[in-house]
Amino acid sequence: MTGGDRKGTHINKILASAAEALGIPLGTGSIRIALEHEELSYLFNLRSEAPTVPIFGNIGAVQLAHCDWSKLNRLVEQLKFSALAVHCNPGQELFQEEGDRDFRGIKDKLAAFIAQAPFPVIVKETGFGFAPDELAFLASIGARYIDVAGKGGANWILIEGWRSGTIDAAYEFADWGYSTAEMLEKSPKQGILLASGGIRTAHDVIVALGLGAVACGIALPIFRAVLSGGTAGVIEYVSQLAATVKKKMFLAGCKSVQELSRPGVIEKNPDVGLTQWTIIRTL
Repeated sequence: MTGGDRKGTHINKILASAAEALGIPLGTGSIRIALEHEELSYLFNLRSEAPTVPIFGNIGAVQLAHCDWSKLNRLVEQLKFSALAVHCNPGQELFQEEGDRDFRGIKDKLAAFIAQAPFPVIVKETGFGFAPDELAFLASIGARYIDVAGKGGANWILIEGWRSGTIDAAYEFADWGYSTAEMLEKSPKQGILLASGGIRTAHDVIVALGLGAVACGIALPIFRAVLSGGTAGVIEYVSQLAATVKKKMFLAGCKSVQELSRPGVIEKNPDVGLTQWTIIRTL
């Protein structure tokens, strides 16, 4: 997820072309800059590269609480996005020197925004996960999907700590948050949970789907594929990942994704991280 400058737009266009070829969704980075400077909205115009697959934009929950919703709605329509993701990143905002820290009334404003939005709204964390009661709240206010985005991938507190020179304080949060598997296991919300946050391998994908996620989001390996091979590199990476997922499903005796959740396919180990769950062969 990137955007807001010309280099980021170049990467997004590569990702959009690959997503179109693969038939998978794509999420952009924050469209805040386009909301504040309409002349820069072209930086997020990806429909020429991906005319048929779902594309969703992205805005921060703190920014959402203080922006003009009618203007935001028009921007989503103008860019022909299929949905809008609202990202919740309080940890990052706290450690970002230029962060927005007025969190008052965010839950009520998020609920009101979803109620008036003429498009589906996805709500996502940014690497620390949602508590079970937060997942229940987001489901109750009509979030179309909830991306649990647990710990294990990018830690934005550490990133901002390095940027601002407060890394010693940031290290207090090196292991902060809920793991993706922990949230999927404890807070099953049928048909609306997306899994991201440290998803790296076919094993991670299988476990996340088996624990109830309807889809998985992957960033770092795909960005590496962009840098090493462009559009072709992304297509090759995702195709190989999908092929490995299918092989694991076959060896686990599962003909469909739904069968991954049946008893005896995935077994919990003492640690709740994705890599600490075992796929049981049931052929």
